[in-house]
Amino acid sequence: AASYRGPGNNDTRSNKALPILLWWSGSLFPHFPGDTERIDCRRGSCLVTRSRRVARHRRTKALIFYGTDFRAYEAPLPRLPHQTWALFHEESPMNNYVLSHSPGIRLFNYTATFRRESDYPLTLQWLPGTAYLRAPAVPLAEKDAWRRKGYGPVLYMQSHCDVPSDRDRYVQELMKYIQVDSYGKCLHNRELPSERLRDTSTATTEDSEFMTFIARYKFHLALENAICDDYMTEKLWRPMHLGAVPVYRGSPAVQDWMPNNLSIILIDDFDSPQELAKYLDFLDKNGEEYLKYLEYKNVDGIKNQFLLESLEKREWGVNDMTLPNYLNGFECFICDKENTRVKEEQEHKKSRGKIPAPRPHIAQFKHMGCPMPTPGFGSVGDLSEGDSWKEMWLQDYWQSLDQGEALTAMIHHNESHQGRFWDYMHEIFLKRTRQH
Repeated sequence: AASYRGPGNNDTRSNKALPILLWWSGSLFPHFPGDTERIDCRRGSCLVTRSRRVARHRRTKALIFYGTDFRAYEAPLPRLPHQTWALFHEESPMNNYVLSHSPGIRLFNYTATFRRESDYPLTLQWLPGTAYLRAPAVPLAEKDAWRRKGYGPVLYMQSHCDVPSDRDRYVQELMKYIQVDSYGKCLHNRELPSERLRDTSTATTEDSEFMTFIARYKFHLALENAICDDYMTEKLWRPMHLGAVPVYRGSPAVQDWMPNNLSIILIDDFDSPQELAKYLDFLDKNGEEYLKYLEYKNVDGIKNQFLLESLEKREWGVNDMTLPNYLNGFECFICDKENTRVKEEQEHKKSRGKIPAPRPHIAQFKHMGCPMPTPGFGSVGDLSEGDSWKEMWLQDYWQSLDQGEALTAMIHHNESHQGRFWDYMHEIFLKRTRQH
């Protein structure tokens, strides 16, 4: 695949004169074939590379980190004053809770995350466009026939079990009150009809036979693996595409993005799994009421202007070859910021300080800022002593705060030795135990 060149510009500088953007995380990115690539963006060009040999070069203006791979104890030190740090993190908050605390996210100057407040928001990264939402649903008569064959009204399909949102604990409780057909590894109670469908890659590639099978369900349990504003994945959008009503728990702000006021059922609107089951049972038996949840598929069914404008305004596409993908878009976003910064620094120097130096842009808590995990059902107090979820996720969340604080302290002390990270961690731990 040819690499992305950008919209083009009239930047006549040779590659040797361009600002360098270094992808610090090498495992998944970058996405170009060689080690280094010139990108031509709106305001100018840059060199993007994954070669760490240029890490301390004065022309290396930005380091780009992939959030899932960012480890506080491996961060490049000392942090150089002429370099900005950029964060690309479109994945789940659970992959790196360091970024959900102020000290962690404020290490970065620019961010691309799922939150609408980030510098380069990736909020609708799982939604190709309105046509995807408008795809026709399976007729109700066919769904009812499916029910008569003994299939449940509700589908659960999850193979990633121990997650911060603790979804299985909730679903397990719900199963006491309504039939839930669960095909994944978690709470597994039913087999998919063929070997082909059981292959996990089938499920992730939107295979048509698989899609036809799951589209016959009236309701899909759509529980994200972690809870955070604007963190919405294919778990939400895929059932909407198929015309199965999502029974959703995830982004508390999800309604802001829905096609109309009645398109999903929010788990947290119900006092208990038993109450939710009662409502699902009512809709299962009353077709007319059920179909109201699919009216967004009608010709003018998408009423939400904010959703329509957001899809219209974003400059990248999902599975759309005519538009850049968000990764190339973010690189150009950083390239433009760095070229602007270079110009402002030159003007500051030329004016002998009369024109002020550019002020650093710093990421805010709300660029990620995900809340502490809570049990999927009941309260922390109800959990038994050795509960694995409590030991794993609450600990991970709070330890991540310490890690962000430790790295911040190292940077302030101009520390250059990564190995001292655990000394800093220990100090923070002692300070906290003294406070309690």
